[in-house]
Amino acid sequence: MKTFRTHPIGIDQGEETLFSEFANGGDMWTGEGPRERRVTIRFSEPFRTAPVVQIGISLWDVDTTSALRAEVRAQDITSEGFNAVFRTWSDTRIARIRVAWTAIGEVSHEDDWVIS
Repeated sequence: MKTFRTHPIGIDQGEETLFSEFANGGDMWTGEGPRERRVTIRFSEPFRTAPVVQIGISLWDVDTTSALRAEVRAQDITSEGFNAVFRTWSDTRIARIRVAWTAIGEVSHEDDWVIS
């Protein structure tokens, strides 16, 4: 559980296309075995500390001749952003993936003291 102090809470959210590989024959569409795509997402403004990030697939374009195997995660979360990571494996063929994310955390306030 993330516990917040008395600081204001900020919520940032967005969507990001991680890849689109059908047209160019990328390995998410043509390959087999373990594959990964990683995209760095930057928040619209920094949080005071690393926020909690929820991420999910908002669009998937997949081949239906094999089982759908997929994982999407937020990794390396900092106050300024995170990495959206998509993984698949075996013979799953993915043409395109878009993710939606929401970050919730403490934000700085104009009354905060800065002690050097």
